Amino acid sequence: MDHDDKELLARRFEADRRHLRAVAYRMLGSLGEAEDAVQETWLKLSRSDVADVANLSGWLTTVIGRVCLDMLRSRGSRREDPLEYYVPDPVVRVADTTDPEHAAEVTESVGLALLVVLDTLAPAERLAFVLHDMFAVSFDEIAPVVDRTPAATRQLASRARRRVRDTAPAPGPDPRRQREIADAFLAASHGGDFEGLLAVLDPDVVLRADGGRSLASVSRVVRGAEAVIAQALTYAKFRTGSLPMIVNGAPAVLSVKDGRPGSLLAFTVVGDRIVELHVLADPERIAALGLTEEELARARY
Repeated sequence: MDHDDKELLARRFEADRRHLRAVAYRMLGSLGEAEDAVQETWLKLSRSDVADVANLSGWLTTVIGRVCLDMLRSRGSRREDPLEYYVPDPVVRVADTTDPEHAAEVTESVGLALLVVLDTLAPAERLAFVLHDMFAVSFDEIAPVVDRTPAATRQLASRARRRVRDTAPAPGPDPRRQREIADAFLAASHGGDFEGLLAVLDPDVVLRADGGRSLASVSRVVRGAEAVIAQALTYAKFRTGSLPMIVNGAPAVLSVKDGRPGSLLAFTVVGDRIVELHVLADPERIAALGLTEEELARARY
């Protein structure tokens, strides 16, 4: 392959990079691992003869699917008992209060709650569901990746679809209403208003807190409105600033103290109730969000 061909191939790959990152993020729930998968896909492309490939985008999608499948299987062998309280990597931006319905980027269109459900699927089930249901890849194309027949691959996706349907929350209301409900929760929490919290929480609400290795003591799963309220009122006494955020297309808030980010609280809203809360308090992953001093200075106290 001469220099011009390599440059053309690189430009063609860059045109698909965002799509490939979206596939990998849904497969892995980790931004860092998703980027690693994209880079591995580029290496495979650069070493392959694709002159006769009619649909390069489709070829790349199945390649990154295989890369992610190998990564999931390797992860499973390293982490036999996945932590129940693990919170997937969030895709974040500071909320624009003048435009709460700002169109979400492609990587934001999958919620944290759905990523948690996807993480419970077997690797091959996850691949079949993500590629077929989210990216319209045919079962004929997916089958060789999972080393099954198209009919068996269809069954993998069907099992995953049932799990998602039975477990993942329904779509929420419009973004403005979601933000109103999140703000109501925060106001009631800061004011110690038990009844106000009860009004916005689903009776079966689930809170997942992930403190990482350094704050393992705060990592837990809390289930039920009264238990979540007790948790919220406990932390309300620690007065910090709050910065409205958008996390994977849903409302969130970042605690800020002395100009430094603390923990990220993301809301999943269905109807007029909060059904899931995700708390990311891992200092390393919070620092990796890359928020600027100017952004943090916008926190409200």
